[in-house]
Amino acid sequence: MKTLFTLLLVLLSFGSFAQSAPDSSTTVLNAAYAKAQSEHKNVILMFHASWCGWCKKMEASINDPDCQKLFNDNYIIVYLDILERPGKQNLENPGGTDVMKSFNGDPNGGIPFWVILDPSGKAFGNSYKPPVGSSVGTAKDNVGCPAEADEVAYFTSLLKSSSKLNDEQLAVIKNRFLKNKPASTNAN
Repeated sequence: MKTLFTLLLVLLSFGSFAQSAPDSSTTVLNAAYAKAQSEHKNVILMFHASWCGWCKKMEASINDPDCQKLFNDNYIIVYLDILERPGKQNLENPGGTDVMKSFNGDPNGGIPFWVILDPSGKAFGNSYKPPVGSSVGTAKDNVGCPAEADEVAYFTSLLKSSSKLNDEQLAVIKNRFLKNKPASTNAN
């Protein structure tokens, strides 16, 4: 029994060493900037959490077989895990919330929150779609995972200004993201 207990302790401690903490936000971003510079691409930085359904829709849309190559040919896509539920904070990238704030993101404004950056970290724009007549959006304007026509149009306009994607390729992305629109709940 004592041998079994010792063996169990060894296995449990080995398992805890095998699991490593997520990289710091600084490490993730520095690697993304370096890769973007060497590959002459820009960066899409996505803030997400394991519980976030819209975050999963955003990732699925980017990784859709019709879109994945278009994104990968033009961007280095990186994710920072933030705002996890109690008991799951070990999934968070240390410093992620501070990075979000540094790009004018508001942790209370919802996720996903994304920013499109050049290889030096200069932002082309983020998921806060400015209201008509304004040049800056706020947390209440977060499109998250674009789904409505105006949200998708905003997203594809940022893609157009930050990539070599042509109108035909942008139309493919537009059509995929429009599929994220929730089904109508109108019972007429």
